[in-house]
Amino acid sequence: MIPSSFPPKEEIARLSARMLLEIEAVHFNAEKPYIYASGLPGPTYIDCRKLISFPRIRATLMDFLTVTVMRDAGFEAFDNVAGGETAGIPFAALVAERLALPMTYVRKKPKGYGRNARIEGAMAEGQRVLLVEDLTTDGGSKLSFVDAIRETGATCGHTAVIFYYGIFPETEKTLGDHGIALHYLCTWWDVLAEARKQQSFDEATLAEVEAFLTNPRVWQEARK
Repeated sequence: MIPSSFPPKEEIARLSARMLLEIEAVHFNAEKPYIYASGLPGPTYIDCRKLISFPRIRATLMDFLTVTVMRDAGFEAFDNVAGGETAGIPFAALVAERLALPMTYVRKKPKGYGRNARIEGAMAEGQRVLLVEDLTTDGGSKLSFVDAIRETGATCGHTAVIFYYGIFPETEKTLGDHGIALHYLCTWWDVLAEARKQQSFDEATLAEVEAFLTNPRVWQEARK
């Protein structure tokens, strides 16, 4: 069913952060930093995949993501919803259901046999495709998915995610230079504010997380 309630963006951000904390999808560890895909360290980690196991939270966040896209991009802006392999697939299916649109998914690379396809499902030339993922850090992984969609003759100018790191200033420029607008529910700053309010972590940990969020490259360089 298409959601018809449009909470303010600030409320969506606060509640989204609260839900991520409630299911313990948020991990802070200043003493033993996590290693990101880039090979660099950081005191924060988020696991949006956990959301699929919590029906009430999952449904609410998918309603939020759907209304965010409709409010920001338009009510009749898309013909197809594509999920990025693998984390984006369930969320794309849930958003497609709410928008009453076809759903497809994009492989990270051709599967190497059969049709050697990267797009699974029916995607037609000229369709306007919304790419859905769980999160974005610096935006780089989205470019390959968007290029694969565009190779079909479809267009893709928008990506929607539950969580956006919001700490790397180059992210939206990277996406914008590729003709992609980013839509999201909350950032690390929203999570940090809610974690302080809920006293989810001790203050020393939160202070270290804030130092990282304020200047992540300097924090990482000091701990290589």
